[in-house]
Amino acid sequence: MAAADQLQFQEFDEAADLLAASPNATTMSVSEEKRPQHATLHVGGDSEEEDDETDQTELLSPPKQSSGFWTFQYYQDLFDVDTYQVLDRVRASFIPIPGKNFVKHHLRNNPDLYGPFWICTTLVIIVAVAGNLATFIQKHSHPNYNYSPQFHKVTVAGVAIYSYAWLVPFALWGFLQWRKGVSLSVGTYSFMETVCIYGYSLSAFIPSTVLCVIPSEIFRWIILLVATCLSGFVLILAFWPHIRKDNKMVSLGMVTSMMILHVLLAVGCKAYFFRTVDTNTTAGSFVISTTPHPHITTHKQ
Repeated sequence: MAAADQLQFQEFDEAADLLAASPNATTMSVSEEKRPQHATLHVGGDSEEEDDETDQTELLSPPKQSSGFWTFQYYQDLFDVDTYQVLDRVRASFIPIPGKNFVKHHLRNNPDLYGPFWICTTLVIIVAVAGNLATFIQKHSHPNYNYSPQFHKVTVAGVAIYSYAWLVPFALWGFLQWRKGVSLSVGTYSFMETVCIYGYSLSAFIPSTVLCVIPSEIFRWIILLVATCLSGFVLILAFWPHIRKDNKMVSLGMVTSMMILHVLLAVGCKAYFFRTVDTNTTAGSFVISTTPHPHITTHKQ
């Protein structure tokens, strides 16, 4: 009988008193109380998918407390990322998907400088090494040519790539801040988010630069064109939602300027580091023999 009594429904006096005081109150089961907030479903396919993405975003990257710009904690947070986040952002920069905003779906209001720093550093080293190797392969067929490594290419590559990865985002961020004050419909990202977008967009140039070692001018131009298109597409997908509501001339001019600067970076690297050098006109490149020609005779007067 004791077991049967336990299986019977029991009334609680406290709950009964509460219902008597407010008969229109809604009740909630224990399972509903234990259900997490992010498990609540909404009517409509689009809103449900957006809520799921937002919930996954909050679980994967919880919001951080903002620190002062001049504090060490501010810069420490910019390097506080794990391997999964960096690889996910690098993968997104290699394979841009239409409709997938890089900032919304991958940065998730959590920009970092760890990935952009190492991407730029790797690109600087690979561009300099691949440029020297391409020159060596090109001139190796000439036996009279003395090859010497050109270490100054490391400095040139570092200045060009780091200047592009910092100065161009700074100019773009300043321009968007000005346009935001002029037109309320224009949005913008923070400066670190803008730098992060440009830093990760350069990852597509790393494998293309390695392939530029192959001594074929047509292949080099094709591989650099593919890398430029992929990298530029990431930038357009990231910034277009913020500038599309602005004046059409301003929006098109901004997109055109971004792509022109991106193309100039690729063409400049190709022209300087992987240019075709004419070994017949390179001064000081060949060993000049000082022995007289056997067919030339000198006459004393």
